Amino acid sequence: MTAIQREKMDYDVVIVGAGPAGLSAAIKLKQLDADLSVVVLEKGSEVGAHILSGAVLDPVGLDALLPDWRSMDAPIKTPVTEDNFYMLGPAGQIRIPNWPMPPLMNNHGNYIVSMANVCRWMAGVAEGLGVEIFPGMACSELVFEGDTVVGVVAGEFGRDPETREPGPSYEPGMELRGKYVFLSEGVRGSLSKQVIEKYQLSKGHCPQKYGLGMKEIWEIDPEKHHLGRVTHTMGWPLGRNAGGGSFIYHLENNQVYVGFVVHLNYENPHLYPYMEFQRFKHHPMVAELLKGGKRVAYGARAISEGGWQSIPKLVAPGVALLGCSAGLVNVPRIKGNHNAMLSGIAAAEAAFVAIKAGRQGDELDGYEALVRTGPIAKDLKKVRNVKPLWSRYGLVASLMGGGVDMWLNTVGLTAFGTLRHGKSDAAATGKAKDHKPIDYPKPDGKLSFDRLTNVAFSFTNHDEAQPAHLVLKDPSVPITINLPKYAEPAQRYCPAGVYEVVGEGDDARFQINFQNCVHCKTCDIKDPSQNITWTTPMGGGGPNYPNM
Repeated sequence: MTAIQREKMDYDVVIVGAGPAGLSAAIKLKQLDADLSVVVLEKGSEVGAHILSGAVLDPVGLDALLPDWRSMDAPIKTPVTEDNFYMLGPAGQIRIPNWPMPPLMNNHGNYIVSMANVCRWMAGVAEGLGVEIFPGMACSELVFEGDTVVGVVAGEFGRDPETREPGPSYEPGMELRGKYVFLSEGVRGSLSKQVIEKYQLSKGHCPQKYGLGMKEIWEIDPEKHHLGRVTHTMGWPLGRNAGGGSFIYHLENNQVYVGFVVHLNYENPHLYPYMEFQRFKHHPMVAELLKGGKRVAYGARAISEGGWQSIPKLVAPGVALLGCSAGLVNVPRIKGNHNAMLSGIAAAEAAFVAIKAGRQGDELDGYEALVRTGPIAKDLKKVRNVKPLWSRYGLVASLMGGGVDMWLNTVGLTAFGTLRHGKSDAAATGKAKDHKPIDYPKPDGKLSFDRLTNVAFSFTNHDEAQPAHLVLKDPSVPITINLPKYAEPAQRYCPAGVYEVVGEGDDARFQINFQNCVHCKTCDIKDPSQNITWTTPMGGGGPNYPNM
């Protein structure tokens, strides 16, 4: 086959992903040197289209990047006024008082935000500094020279949906080359995954752990709305079936964010995370809040939960991992945006020093050192044992033991040293015969909804005249292995109804409805046979989140 000829464009730094990490890096680079050429490539139809987060924002990262942000008309208007934590049972709840919780769990000074809108605003700031931002430009592959990453291929369109070869309307895209490439793709990014594997960046570190976060935006009765109220819950409906919990955040315009997180190390393959979320909304406390309201948006994404122990080596020749591509979420605080911003700042500072010294294409060791010893390390080290305790011993042990350890860490001590994570979330999946199926109530269409109805509220769209971006390493595995051993859990763990087993017995076949995909990456993470690879679809496809 003839080699594909592509136009090339050269920059000082190429950034993949217009999330908080990538945009922070772009802004910082231009602050350090206005003459640096910086490009940000975003696969969503616009900046913010693929951004989904809780989100209660700790402004520490923004304070470091843009100290005057409060006077810059940022879409950050709702300070947290009330912080509640409940343990739920099937019919009631117990409030956990705030006083036993370590200071790092306090949300005073934080803000309820739409990170999609924050990123749209940050993009405007970046463009005002001279950063080039190209939305709708999916980065489909890395460009290498020898062992060094020198760029990415972006904007490729028109491959044949069956053969995956260039079709009659093929557009080869462009090679965007940089002295350094920053990958800020979010959780389980396709290029980041390749870099981690190629350079063995996870060697010596724990496997990354993940959760599946699902979120709806509701407009509720103004009399029930309390601007700035933050509520977190644990317990029902998950119980012993899985770790996880919920969040309810009251923001402007009588809206609330209603979210639910399921840790993906659950064993029972019959577990249906999406239906756990829908069932949660029928708890009396939640149902009363939502009664008379209406859901206006839905989305889902994976969350990195491994924390300090699971952060891989962050650099390889010519490339660095930022934000959730590196796994910088503080799980007990349910926050990662501040660390994403701080990582972008650190990467920019390291690249600036390197470029000014005449370097390019080497490993940005200065960035690695800043993350391992700076404010990100300080944030994540304090909570490093909470997730391992939860995985090993359950919720109560995590609350008690993790709480003690976090308190000790405030004075530089620890009760447990550094606990390690066990197997991957995929390997944690048990055999179907060893677990009982779970009977989920049918959605009522008022508080709870079926998946396909909800996916419509993510405004997801993919051009069907493209190859499926969800690739099976072996097409026979879902029916011959996953179905008999695990009751093919892809039917349930996907929050968008992408995967179906159609027919029975010898007529059973595995169907992939890739048009529904909200780019959460759960399939790439949880498939017990690790047979599904998430690749980037054509640019502009996927969800179009309004203000997630």
